[in-house]
Amino acid sequence: MVLNYIWITFFVAAFAVALVKLLFLGDAGIFSSVVQAAFDASGNGFRVALGLTGVLALWMGIMKIGERAGAVRLLARVTAPLFRRLFPGLPADSPAHGSIMLNLAANMLGLDNAATPAGLQAMRQMQEVNPDKGRATDAQVMLLVLNTSGLTIVPVSIMVYRAQCGAANPADIFLPVLLATYFSTLAGLVAVSVYQRLNLFQPVVLAYLGGASLLVGGVLWYFAGATREEVSAVSSAASGLLLFSVIVGFIVAGLRRRVNVYDAFIDGARGGFAVAVKIIPYLLAILVGAAVFRAAGCMELLEAGAAWVCRQAGWGTEAIPALPTALMKPLSGSGARGLMIDTMTAHGADSFAGRLASIFQGATDTTFYIIAVYFGAAGVKNTRHAIPCGLIADLAGVIAAIVIAYLFFA
Repeated sequence: MVLNYIWITFFVAAFAVALVKLLFLGDAGIFSSVVQAAFDASGNGFRVALGLTGVLALWMGIMKIGERAGAVRLLARVTAPLFRRLFPGLPADSPAHGSIMLNLAANMLGLDNAATPAGLQAMRQMQEVNPDKGRATDAQVMLLVLNTSGLTIVPVSIMVYRAQCGAANPADIFLPVLLATYFSTLAGLVAVSVYQRLNLFQPVVLAYLGGASLLVGGVLWYFAGATREEVSAVSSAASGLLLFSVIVGFIVAGLRRRVNVYDAFIDGARGGFAVAVKIIPYLLAILVGAAVFRAAGCMELLEAGAAWVCRQAGWGTEAIPALPTALMKPLSGSGARGLMIDTMTAHGADSFAGRLASIFQGATDTTFYIIAVYFGAAGVKNTRHAIPCGLIADLAGVIAAIVIAYLFFA
């Protein structure tokens, strides 16, 4: 519903601004430019989706190998001691524990198709022991916020879109996305813990969070003292090494488990084609709406207003063109995806704005959509503190994305 109003606003605002330009500025070609922008955006959206098919099929094939090789279950076992302490109200023998681990592990590996069914299953299993069926339990809220904070180790789809938009090194946002999503997840976790009065100072929790924080802090400390050339070289090398290590690791794990890796890859690749076809209508809708909004001059007015505010406050304005992606992300994943592509198309995939929009896209997940789907599946109406905690995670991810983008790319 929210996306519907946003899409209508794109067209109504574009028509109003174009009409003002025609009547008061004598711009006779403004409506022709807007119509042409709509046609160009629809063609560009189809080309992006078509080009996406091959690379998405590749990555979904690799991820299917990892799934059958047990990578998701391995990650679930590694994180089990931490998550047992984050869901203390859930009975120790509840089958929801396994579903929670699979859901979060699949999200970290970018296995969206595996993550959503596991998350919905966990929500229903937690609902079975919920004494008040219309009110979310602490465990359900924690699961929701950990999902909306969007912790992702391998941001596959974002790298694919960057490749389609002509990025010289599509993986150059790999480390920035990982760092930004870490801060959003940490903020969401702390916010929920404050609401639920959950003790994060337990030895096991401190070991996990402290170790991760030290690692992230060390990475930021190193890059803060490096030159621009060193940042670019090390980030590129580390991104490539980590990504290729994931691919080889999945294949080796598959061989050890005697998985037919070729058949697994083919099965996953088929899913890649289906996903690419499925997103075409959503991508076209947002790209066309954003294109007419930009062609009429509305985006320029918004960016100019935001830039004026930033200058008055003494801030830089380089991040302004990427902000629409950040504002859309909590509302709609497809909407934010379209605005990210629009930003890369307008400013360049390797521009600061293009890279920042990509980091915004990976820093958090679609808060309102996830809450609607997950709680809707369980029949929960009172979401309690899920929305404010999810939005706190979103805000932390946006702030972290801006800071990290300046560190890596400014």
